Amino acid sequence: MNLAKFSRRGYVQTPTPIEAAPAFSKALGGKVNIFIKRDDLLPGCSGGNKTRKLDFCIADALDNGADTIITCGAVQSNHARLTLSWAVKEGMDCHLILEERVKGSYKTDASGNNFLFHIMGVKSITVVPGGSDMMAEMEKLSTKLAGEGKKPYIIPGGASNTIGATGYVSCAEETLQQLFETGLKIDHMIVPSGSAGTHAGVVVGMVGCNANIPVSGINVSRTKDVQEKIVHKLAVATAERVGVKGGIDASEITCFDGYVGPGYSLPTDSMIEAVKLLASTESILLDPVYSGKAMAGLVDLVRNGHFPEGSNVLFLHTGGSPALYAYLDTFLD
Repeated sequence: MNLAKFSRRGYVQTPTPIEAAPAFSKALGGKVNIFIKRDDLLPGCSGGNKTRKLDFCIADALDNGADTIITCGAVQSNHARLTLSWAVKEGMDCHLILEERVKGSYKTDASGNNFLFHIMGVKSITVVPGGSDMMAEMEKLSTKLAGEGKKPYIIPGGASNTIGATGYVSCAEETLQQLFETGLKIDHMIVPSGSAGTHAGVVVGMVGCNANIPVSGINVSRTKDVQEKIVHKLAVATAERVGVKGGIDASEITCFDGYVGPGYSLPTDSMIEAVKLLASTESILLDPVYSGKAMAGLVDLVRNGHFPEGSNVLFLHTGGSPALYAYLDTFLD
C-alpha cells in the first residue's frame, strides 16, 4: 500500500501513544494485559479519531475547490465537533445536520459537544428527526448554499467513506511500526464499531500488512449481522482504493452487539462501570456513546475468558470525552 499517493492535510504529525494499562488490567483479574492506543490525543478541538479521517476528507474537499463543509451526526456528535474544528482551522464555513436519534434529546443549551459547536462558530445547525435520510438532508442544504454562491462539500456521517477510512488504514500501519519499534506483541485488537470507517480501515490496514492480528468491533448501535455487512462492504471498497490485493474476506470482520443496551447513545450500567473503572485506575477518560460502550465490551470479554490467559489486547481509544459533560446526571446519580 502506498498511501502517500492520496492527498491529506497533515493533521496527524506524530504517532499517538500506545500505553500499558496495568492497574486497569489488574482490576479485571490480571490474566489479560490491556494496552490502549490513544487516538483520543489526536489534534483537533478536544481530540478524537475523526481527525485521521478528516486529514484525507478535508484535503479532498480543498482539491475540489470547496469553501464550505456540510456534515451530519447525532446531537452530541464527536465527528461534527472535529469536522467543525478543522473547517475553522482551514478558514471554511461548516454547517451541521444533527439527527435526534432519541426523541427529545436535542437541547439548544446542552453542554458537551453542543457547547463546543457554538463557541467554535458553527454556521448553522439543523436538527432532524431520528430515521431521517441524512444524505438527502445534506444534499438539500448543499443545493441551497450553492445557490447562494458557496462551494459546498459533503462529508458523510463519521467521515465513513473510502476516503475517510484511509485514515485508519494509515493508523494500522502506524500501530504496526510502533509494535515493531517497542517489541510489543499484540494478540488481539478491539475497536468501537459505529459508522464503520474506523473498524473497516483498521481491518484493511492489518490485512494489507499481513499483520495476523485479529480485529473485533464492539457495536454502539446496530445488531451484529447488520453491522458486519456494513463494515465488510466499506472494507472491500477501501481495500480496492488503497490497493490491497485479494480484497477483504468476510471472515475478517467480527462484531459484538451485546453492549448496545436500549439503543444508540443511551446509557448502560456496563458503560458507566467501564468509564469509572478506567478513570479511577488509569486517569483516562472514555466517552458515554462510543469508547465507553466499546470498553464495556472489552471488560466483559476479559471477565468471561474470551482471550487466553496472558494475552496482550490493544484497545483503540477513539476519544469523545467532551460528551461526558452532557451526561452528568448519568454519572453523578
